[in-house]
Amino acid sequence: MIWISFVLIYSILKGLREIAKKKAMDKNSVMEVLVAYTLLSFVFVLPQAPKAGGLEAKFFVLIAIKSFAIFLAWICGFNSLKKLPVSLYGIIDLSRVLFATSFGVFILGEHLGFLQILSLGIVCTGLLLLKFRPPFLQKKTEESQVSPTLQAESGTRTHIYVILSLASCLLNAFSGFLDKVLMKDISSSQLQFWYMLFLCLYYALYMIATRTKFSFSVWKNKWIWILAIMFIIGDKVLFIANGIPESKVTIMTLIKQSSCLITILGGYFVFKEKDIAWRLFCAIVVIAGIIIGMIRF
Repeated sequence: MIWISFVLIYSILKGLREIAKKKAMDKNSVMEVLVAYTLLSFVFVLPQAPKAGGLEAKFFVLIAIKSFAIFLAWICGFNSLKKLPVSLYGIIDLSRVLFATSFGVFILGEHLGFLQILSLGIVCTGLLLLKFRPPFLQKKTEESQVSPTLQAESGTRTHIYVILSLASCLLNAFSGFLDKVLMKDISSSQLQFWYMLFLCLYYALYMIATRTKFSFSVWKNKWIWILAIMFIIGDKVLFIANGIPESKVTIMTLIKQSSCLITILGGYFVFKEKDIAWRLFCAIVVIAGIIIGMIRF
């Protein structure tokens, strides 16, 4: 099915984006990257403005809510990604499958067959294995699973970044649920244009309210440009997939989790992170669950 292909494209770009985010934040602060990334992405969707009109008031409200969820999700996610290894962050991000499945089943009324329930169970097992490792791996893992910066901080501080990552997952899952609701009645161009416009407004208000400083040298950060391009393309194909009646939030969420393979490999090859083997094993368990969940499709 074409919508599965679109979601696979999104998942690949999503994994690459996590790597680009971390590289971008090596040169600039979290808020500088967020603001520049959002503004640049909005510039890229401006050509869609002529197709963005004609919306009813209720859709503006829903898009504003979706944008606010992403506004908070990005602040939580970027701050946790800056401190956590990209490979570990990528696997924690898999937990959004639990939130998105809940939205799909309990709110959208999507049905989970036996294979989908089995798939979800295997995905949960992969996530639990990340936390509960064999005793002989625990010492090594505890020393390598966080960055040097994070190791210097207290355990409580470390847990804060994990909580921020989980909050980002929940908010992103809620945003994905709204995508499915909105794409029943509006076009991908309408959603993408207004969604990005609201995001820009939220970040502008945040910058003004907090008096956050912004260095214009951020525009020389090539990773922000790469990030914005991948984001716009990825969101476009995802919105189109959501607009296809046969697509399901539960299945799309499972497919999206394949992005963790890219973040794990990126952590190893780009950031030279350790403890990759166990994380890769956990990710393979999760991917096996995803494949089972897609069998009937």
